Amino acid sequence: MTAPVGDGFDQSARDAVYRAMFTRRDVRSHFLPTALDDEVLARLLLAAHHAPSVGFMQPWNFIVIRDAGRREKVRDLFLAAREQELPAIEEERQALYRKLKLEGICESALNICITCDRQRSQGSPLGRWHNPEMDLYSTVCAVQNFWLAARAEGVGVGWVSIIEAQALKSLLSIPEHVTPIAYLCVGRVSEFAPKPDLETHGWGRRLPLPELIMSEIFCGQGEAALKSTIAGLNTAGTEAAASKR
Repeated sequence: MTAPVGDGFDQSARDAVYRAMFTRRDVRSHFLPTALDDEVLARLLLAAHHAPSVGFMQPWNFIVIRDAGRREKVRDLFLAAREQELPAIEEERQALYRKLKLEGICESALNICITCDRQRSQGSPLGRWHNPEMDLYSTVCAVQNFWLAARAEGVGVGWVSIIEAQALKSLLSIPEHVTPIAYLCVGRVSEFAPKPDLETHGWGRRLPLPELIMSEIFCGQGEAALKSTIAGLNTAGTEAAASKR
C-alpha cells in the first residue's frame, strides 16, 4: 500500500478500519450473559449518529430494549414470521433453514431497534425530491456505523430481519410515520466466527468481486486492469492477515 496523503490514516489505522470490515459478523449465537456498559453503548450510538445522511436529515432514532418480557414478545414475533417465511424457501433447503440459528433476541445483553422518522425532513427536500427513499438509506448507514464500531469494541451485533414490521411497530408503540429499519441483538460474545455463519453452513458463498464490476454501462465489459488488481489482493488472505493484527 502507498503512504497516506493529506489527512489520510497511517498504516496501523487503515489496518484497523479494514479489520473491522473484514471480521464483522452477523452474530446469532456466542452471546455471553454479560451486561454491556453504558459507556460502550454510548460510543456505539455516537458512531451511528455520525453516519452520513442525505440533506443532513438525520432521520434515525434508537429504541433501547432491555426488558426480558418485551424481548420474549419480540422473539415470538420472530418465530411466527419464520414459519410464514418457510414455505417460500426451496423445499430442498427447508431442513437447513430450520436448523439455522437466526436470532439472539433473548440471549444478548440488549436489543436496539433503529428507526427512520419519515417526517423529520419534510420541510427540506434536499436530496429527496427525486429519491424520497433516501431517508431510509441514510438510516441504513447509521446501522452500518453502529455495527463497525461494535466490532472494534469487541461487541457482537445480529440483525433480525425476520419480523413482520407492523407487528413490531405495535409492540414497540412506533408511530405510523416512523419505519423500523433494523432490529439488532447486541452484546459481548465469546468469539467472532472466521466466516459468516450462512457461508459456514453452506447456505451461500461470497460472490467474486471482479464478476460484479461493470464498465460505463450495466453489463459493460472492461476494467480488466482493475479486476486483475482486485484478484491480486486475495481477499481471503487479506481478511486472515487483518484478523491477526
